[in-house]
Amino acid sequence: MSKAIFLNPVDGKPGKPGQVYYPLAVKTLPQPVPQGREVLVKLTATSLNHRDVFLRQHLYPGVTFDVPMGADGTGTVIAAGEGVRDPQRWIGKRVVINPGVGWKESLDGPEDPKGYRIMGGTKSYNKGTMQEYLAIDEGELEEVPEHLSDAEAASFPLTGLTAWRALVVKAGERNSSKGAAVLVTGIGGGVALMALKLAVARGVDVYVTSSSEEKIRKAIELGAKGGVNYKQEKWEQKLLELLPTGKVAFDAIIDGAGGDSVDKAVKLLKVSRPPPSRYLSTSGISDWNSLVVLSVYMG
Repeated sequence: MSKAIFLNPVDGKPGKPGQVYYPLAVKTLPQPVPQGREVLVKLTATSLNHRDVFLRQHLYPGVTFDVPMGADGTGTVIAAGEGVRDPQRWIGKRVVINPGVGWKESLDGPEDPKGYRIMGGTKSYNKGTMQEYLAIDEGELEEVPEHLSDAEAASFPLTGLTAWRALVVKAGERNSSKGAAVLVTGIGGGVALMALKLAVARGVDVYVTSSSEEKIRKAIELGAKGGVNYKQEKWEQKLLELLPTGKVAFDAIIDGAGGDSVDKAVKLLKVSRPPPSRYLSTSGISDWNSLVVLSVYMG
């Protein structure tokens, strides 16, 4: 048998979006049997993401009470289906789970007609990592590097992939390489911190905003060139003053804050011919249409 964590409806009914906080329930399920190209993973660690909070508040698309929670997880492969070509490639290996399906190759977006689907707690993908055993296609696994513990590896996939998509895939190589200036707003969240670390590793000059001086200080310790408290007057002008001589605007903005700061932040982008500057929102909290703010340039 396998224990798993599910959302539990309130009074037996779905709640109203934003007006409910679903409790969690532990249920016992039959231990899954891997079929075809699936392997069976005995999970040892999972991590929480903000989407888990949104799911409990019924603020995430496709909420269901019939799929285990959890998008991130690590564990050890203990069995393989009959379609796995080389079972010994996996048996006994520590693995990390790919948190989503439907987007692997295309630079423009999900190539699957069903779109990109993240596991855990929704109708779009019938698997989740908050359970003891998980049967999953071998193509959705990667071996855990030796230097990472199970818990460390479980904390990386969803935030790491989201940050990479924003910084490199969507902002583009030119805007995410040495010499580029990137603003990460709302520093402190998982995706924002991952974007900071990835950008610093690529030689990007990174600047941050937050309402917390402590978070700004920590970001600078992690490699940011500077930061500004967005509660200050004319914070956007203060950011531009931090840029090196000759730099008058940002090449890309990764927004993890959303809200009314978007209007000011988007004006900090460089206005140029293609390839354009980029504004990427990871917050999901904005009045701007993402198709509008994805790129700003003069044709």
